[in-house]
Amino acid sequence: MREQPIGEAVEDDEREAVITYHRGDMRAAIATLLGDIRHLRRQLALTEGALSRGMAHGWRPTYDRD
Repeated sequence: MREQPIGEAVEDDEREAVITYHRGDMRAAIATLLGDIRHLRRQLALTEGALSRGMAHGWRPTYDRD
């Protein structure tokens, strides 16, 4: 799969690629995606901790839950 800019919508072919990779096992596809989210949140937390307040001017990540 290709990387996409932040905010770009997920396309149907990308969804199909994830499902195909997991041989149609939707539970495995969801588990992998949730694991990816967990990993990225940890990476964001580490990055946030490494940045000084002055460097980021008080920036904090937001976690939108739609």
